[in-house]
Amino acid sequence: MQTRRTFLRRGAVTAGGALALSPAAALAKPGGQAGYGPLIEDRAGLLDLPRGFRYRVVQKVGDTLSNGAPVPGAFDGMVAFDGPRNATVLVRNHEIRTAGAERPPVQGRNPYDPAADGGTTAVVVGPNRKVAESYVSSSGTKVNCAGGGTPWGTWLTCEETQDTGHGFVFEVDPLSPEDTRSKTPIRAMGFFSHEAVDIDPRTGIAYLTEDDFRGAQVPADQERPTGPATGPTARTRSSFLFRYLPNNRSQRPGALQDGGKLQVMTIQGRPLYNVDLGKTGERFGVVWVDVRAESAHADALERGGARFQRLEGCHFAGGAFWFDDTSGGEKRFGQVFRLIPSGDPAGGGTDTLELFLEGDSKEQMDAPDNLNITPWGDIWLAEDGGDGNRIVGLTPSGENYVFAFNRLNDSEFAGPTFSRDGRTFFVNIQDPGHTFAIWGPWPRRNAGGQRAMAGAPPKHRWAPKVSGELREYAAKNDVSPYEAAAYERLGAFA
Repeated sequence: MQTRRTFLRRGAVTAGGALALSPAAALAKPGGQAGYGPLIEDRAGLLDLPRGFRYRVVQKVGDTLSNGAPVPGAFDGMVAFDGPRNATVLVRNHEIRTAGAERPPVQGRNPYDPAADGGTTAVVVGPNRKVAESYVSSSGTKVNCAGGGTPWGTWLTCEETQDTGHGFVFEVDPLSPEDTRSKTPIRAMGFFSHEAVDIDPRTGIAYLTEDDFRGAQVPADQERPTGPATGPTARTRSSFLFRYLPNNRSQRPGALQDGGKLQVMTIQGRPLYNVDLGKTGERFGVVWVDVRAESAHADALERGGARFQRLEGCHFAGGAFWFDDTSGGEKRFGQVFRLIPSGDPAGGGTDTLELFLEGDSKEQMDAPDNLNITPWGDIWLAEDGGDGNRIVGLTPSGENYVFAFNRLNDSEFAGPTFSRDGRTFFVNIQDPGHTFAIWGPWPRRNAGGQRAMAGAPPKHRWAPKVSGELREYAAKNDVSPYEAAAYERLGAFA
């Protein structure tokens, strides 16, 4: 079995000759090629944002729904739909396994499981970015983590658990709250620890990420163990990417319930390949292999599924399916992947997987979780790191920047989503539970920007180390630290 050390030694020859501007360089140049300038400290102690941007707390734990019930806790995945009279309808997950004083349960009238405390709420936000109405839209589920919106205006809420009777995807219609569909698991989409889902609008194929906590996270310089999922000889942690080919491609509410085929992604010629051993820019041919919905994870292991550490958010935009691994990569800071489907409605053809970016430092990314492609094409990552959490942006030109910093506490950002007109950005802080509306000088909506990102070559690889001396030289000579590092390597820095 290959260790990370031997893998890196074998890859050193190809890595040594490449140089590109690291995304961290954009962080050192506020207001330059990427981003919106330095963040301004929020006197209210909630969100630091760039100058010119404003926010409003739309709803928080401690508020009440329109029927007087408490707003449930543990805000997570979220989507924004157009509502009546220029309103926006948010559908929001509540990642509750066991409710408590700080995490009030979702108190629904028509629950899937009366003993389960999770579910979803809907929040109607007026043009003034204030709540007009809020209500429970589904209930009786558990650990509703991420999920995803459908092209036909419903929300797929995902259970990140394998508790008995749970571990499924449910379809929620905010205009028909707590209807029969919202308490009917889409069993054909698999029983596993679901994280997020999104749908290719061209083909109707759904792509699903798995966040399976079982197994050990092996240090980078050790062999990967094999063995049972839990216990003293536990194997390494494994999560998989699945796709669902629905029998009914009508793209309407309820169509996903008409059955379909579940498949796991494998890498051509590399069964059970650990994809997080790859390097930025590496491409893989993809083969999809059938698995049984009721034993998806076990079948994925048995049939050679491509292994990730812990998959999180995803978003389909511009013809590409984007997703991230929150603890993937050599330094465990996370990875961003891009899948280019063949476009065949029948699921044939060869898809291409690419490791778009691997985190090299916490400044670059720190445990990316939910992921959103902005209306103008940048990738936005909601972090779940341990040293303060941010919204980090990646541009098609290979730079990154920080858009927001959570000053409230060390809880994660979750549920990043834009209103359909692109004028308002909505995002949650999970605990104690806040939903924010943010607005300001956004770029215009640009489908071309999303397509540009889908085709952008990775430009983040092999960033050089920058010493304090080099940073000082860069500041004095008005160049980026990474330009200075390039000059040093060429012998031009004295």
